[in-house]
Amino acid sequence: MESIYTWIVVYILLELYEVQWQKADTLMGMLLRMYQRYRSNMLLFLVMHPTFYFAIWLMMVTDASFGAIALLFIKVVDIATKIVLIQQVFEKKELSQEMSMMMLAPLHPLMPYIGVFVYPPMVYMAFMF
Repeated sequence: MESIYTWIVVYILLELYEVQWQKADTLMGMLLRMYQRYRSNMLLFLVMHPTFYFAIWLMMVTDASFGAIALLFIKVVDIATKIVLIQQVFEKKELSQEMSMMMLAPLHPLMPYIGVFVYPPMVYMAFMF
């Protein structure tokens, strides 16, 4: 049981690392920070998502438990969405006025930390069920 809590703490630390390099006042600011990494080296961009690799590891050690599958699925969708948005906004420059307004709206200071509260229960579920 102690090792489960240790892995949850490790996951939280990895999630906090991701929050720190992505955090900004608006979604556009977050996307710009991600684009800077993406533009310099896409592999670097992917490496800077350690929770994705943690989710893959979790799938292997829990024999593809439901929590691990759910976590990996969400992480894949998250990274894919970021890449699509980066390409749409910065490369194709195709962004509707409504989407622009939404991406420029200020974020609540706790918004980037949602993953720190949402994902650890999935890690726990992966080990327990």
